[in-house]
Amino acid sequence: MALADMEHAASGCRDSGSPFSEIIELNVGGQVYVTRHKTLIAVPDSLLWNMFSKKSPKELARDSKGRFFLDRDGFLFRYILDYLRDLNLVLPDYFPEKSRLQREADFFLLRDLAKRLNPRVSKDNSISEEISQSDTEDGAQCCSSGEPLRALSASGAMRSPSLDTRKSGYITIGYRGSYTIGRDIQTDAKFRRVARITVCGKTSLAKEVFGDTLNESRDPDRPPERYTSRYYLKYNFLEQAFDKLTEAGFHMVACSSTGTCAYTSNDPNEDKIWTSYTEYVFCRE
Repeated sequence: MALADMEHAASGCRDSGSPFSEIIELNVGGQVYVTRHKTLIAVPDSLLWNMFSKKSPKELARDSKGRFFLDRDGFLFRYILDYLRDLNLVLPDYFPEKSRLQREADFFLLRDLAKRLNPRVSKDNSISEEISQSDTEDGAQCCSSGEPLRALSASGAMRSPSLDTRKSGYITIGYRGSYTIGRDIQTDAKFRRVARITVCGKTSLAKEVFGDTLNESRDPDRPPERYTSRYYLKYNFLEQAFDKLTEAGFHMVACSSTGTCAYTSNDPNEDKIWTSYTEYVFCRE
């Protein structure tokens, strides 16, 4: 009786006629997702449909723990998976990753989703979309003048986002640094590089400003409308971060710094190690 139950349970773990288990674990860009096999094949002729209906498990890449691996944006894949569940998707009111999500939809061959993410799609679609007034006016001018639509897209890619679509808020940049001053306060102080530049603030603002240079690995699933203090940048130059903030319309409103001193040994004549923590507060009104 027990053996029969085990065989029944094992057969229930797989879809009929499929070599894949009913429950599938995915590793997408380092983020782990668990979903049903039927969810992944919900859209015929999509990339995931081809992977999990036309190929065998042995043909697909896996990570060290046996999960199927996809080298894509792990944060945005949650919206891809939401769409596959019921072919409907509702995004947050302010979602600055729409262009990147559209790129992911194109990669996964989800043509209907990519079409709905187009900023000029009607608001009647199931995906919540706000078309900025500036884009609408630009489109009207382009159509009335008879110029090709591609000219508008090219100019739009070159200019910064419209001030009407920018959200106000604060972003705090912080870093820890250390340096060594030799005995008798020698002038040849040995400076160390900044180990890590941290980013604190609203998730959507941080992603808007820093884009792909933002490392989200310490807080990968933070919703766009929430706040975080666990992001950091993929580079160690403060000036590069300041340039990004300036281009996005932010300006510095405050800064603060603290420092401590310690000896490398109990001998007061030995080198002194100074460590400091500095924060810069930027605002966009």
